[in-house]
Amino acid sequence: MKKLMVGMALTATLATAVTPGFGSIGGNQGKAYAATVTYKVTASKLNVRSGAGTTYGIIGSVAKGQTLSVMSKSGSWYKINYNGRTGYVSSDYVQASGTTTPPAESTTYTVTASTLNVRSGAGTSYASIGSVTKGQKLSVVSKSGSWYKINYNGRTGYVSSDYVQASATTSPKLVVDSFKTLGNAQQVILVTADNYDTKSAKIRTFEKADGKWKQVLTANGVLGQKGFALSKKEGDMESPTGKYTIGTAFGRYANPGTKLPYRKITANDVWVDDSKSSLYNTWQQKPANGRWTSAENMDIPAYDYGFVINYNESRTPGKGSAIFFHVGTNYTAGCTATSKEQVVSILKWLNPEKNPVIIQSPVSELDKY
Repeated sequence: MKKLMVGMALTATLATAVTPGFGSIGGNQGKAYAATVTYKVTASKLNVRSGAGTTYGIIGSVAKGQTLSVMSKSGSWYKINYNGRTGYVSSDYVQASGTTTPPAESTTYTVTASTLNVRSGAGTSYASIGSVTKGQKLSVVSKSGSWYKINYNGRTGYVSSDYVQASATTSPKLVVDSFKTLGNAQQVILVTADNYDTKSAKIRTFEKADGKWKQVLTANGVLGQKGFALSKKEGDMESPTGKYTIGTAFGRYANPGTKLPYRKITANDVWVDDSKSSLYNTWQQKPANGRWTSAENMDIPAYDYGFVINYNESRTPGKGSAIFFHVGTNYTAGCTATSKEQVVSILKWLNPEKNPVIIQSPVSELDKY
């Protein structure tokens, strides 16, 4: 068994008017929304997902009546703080009570009038307490009718929304945005390490929707005992670098909900690692009957769940075999591994219709992709 591994309560209400980092007039902008807004779950049980959509993996759940720590709203989904992690819940099953809902993330508010009065209340009948000029960036707290409530030199002020332009700022660039070799892939699993010699890895998943990449999941993982391979060889205890398609999903239990072709492991299942066998780097069943002299047992805890990384599909003798993404937390003999929870989450997320690929690389060589 050469790859066997060693091994909300959401209590906060929105009680601040301005998100940390939100600038004053003319400063850099962040996110803000009105205080005293509470968000409570109305469904008996509501799934918390890793992204804003039902295609994303479930990372937990919240119960009816729980108060959610909402960060922002994206379409019909609330972005929440879930046990210290970022999660998403459908707004159809969350009741918001208060003066406003959270605005879209990273919105910039810019004055369009040559001079715009800042008033003490939301209306022209209120006294002017100052003014802002064209092009200035406003620290908007909330919107009430046709008026923006702003932070004006440490005071609360109001400006007419008719003379303020709100626009979403450019989202931070993701590493996959610079990749040139993705072709028609709309899902990417990115496995990176600080260098070739480390067995510790960072695993990130990305999905493309409406022409834009979004990050879905981040997890810690492990590689082969000797890290990444410059040129993989059978038995070298190194994980191959490169870009590969995703093969069959597998496990010792029933399909956990993946859309990939799924094969349940039996006690007789093996993966042939005999370079001299015509069945090298294929999934077979015992007994060998002279067809191979060496094969890896598949019925082990490391393979409770996983999927085949389509490495060495030409089955070149000695180039390496049985390269999987599977369960584990210490090191592998050439595979990539992470916790069972994360493996299952990724399996549920993967969709063959989105042509998923996995990229494995030291950080310094990501420009190859």
